[in-house]
Amino acid sequence: MRIGRLALAAGVALAFLHSAAFAADKVTVDVTAIVEHPALDAARDGVKKALEEAGYKDGENLVFHYESAQGNPATAAQIAQKYIGENPTVIVPIATPSAQAVVAATQDIPVVFTAVTDPVGAQLVKDRDHPGGNVTGIADFSPLADHLDLIKEILPNTRKIGVPYNPGEANGAVLVAALQKMAPKWNVEIVVAPASKSADVQAAAESLVGKVDVIYVPTDNTIVSALEAVIGVGTDNKIPVFSGDTDSVVRGTIASVGFNYYEIGRQTGAVVVRVLKGEKPGDIPVRNASGTDLFINTKAAAAMGVTIPPAVLSRAKKVID
Repeated sequence: MRIGRLALAAGVALAFLHSAAFAADKVTVDVTAIVEHPALDAARDGVKKALEEAGYKDGENLVFHYESAQGNPATAAQIAQKYIGENPTVIVPIATPSAQAVVAATQDIPVVFTAVTDPVGAQLVKDRDHPGGNVTGIADFSPLADHLDLIKEILPNTRKIGVPYNPGEANGAVLVAALQKMAPKWNVEIVVAPASKSADVQAAAESLVGKVDVIYVPTDNTIVSALEAVIGVGTDNKIPVFSGDTDSVVRGTIASVGFNYYEIGRQTGAVVVRVLKGEKPGDIPVRNASGTDLFINTKAAAAMGVTIPPAVLSRAKKVID
């Protein structure tokens, strides 16, 4: 009888140790984005895929949480505080506003941001090569020179480019400033149209009618979240609409040379794996996303009165028709 009790006690102890070991092996990755739109959603999915490929599977040895701030910076701050309280292994904020909220909330929990245009300007890190502290990530500064080249190749007579953007979103403001600085080299003028929230995007686009030759939508999350409003204005008024990301071409802009945000997510996930395996975020340099693809939407081009030159079509990785 005593032997039986000892065997039972030993079995319970072994089960407890096995459970404790499993819990110790389990990691939690909390992901948050400022808003939901195809590019940011693809980045999230890419992060999860990279974790899976490295052996971290949701529901097994990984707890994977995701929340969107629905475009509201105050909600982004609330999500950051909630995540900090849960003490996850790593937090992955997607886009500048969410990254700023998370980085402001913790100096201890590892943070690996993604889809951030200017991490130094956004005060996420002081130095891209030596970020220090608990933060690193993947930046996505747009290949603006390629975008201007593409616009001028398709529409050589372009002189005025309208750019709707949210002045309160750091990445949008940085891109507009860069475009204004670059504009003289391409013999164009940048005409801005501010929109502080998604509901303002259509009015901002309409304010450009009669003033510009084309509209360019940067990787500004406020504008991209209401992209269909800009496309509608472009189509109705035969103003060609170009974009800073290729996911927007699938949605109806004419063309872009841009990053594959699913691949950006995978690149970010690879950094998260390094942190999970023991590297300190501050020792991992921040790098810009790699890879750019040319997407063309011939259906959108026709609707906006544009014919894509054969030389451009021949270079496209993807043609939507």
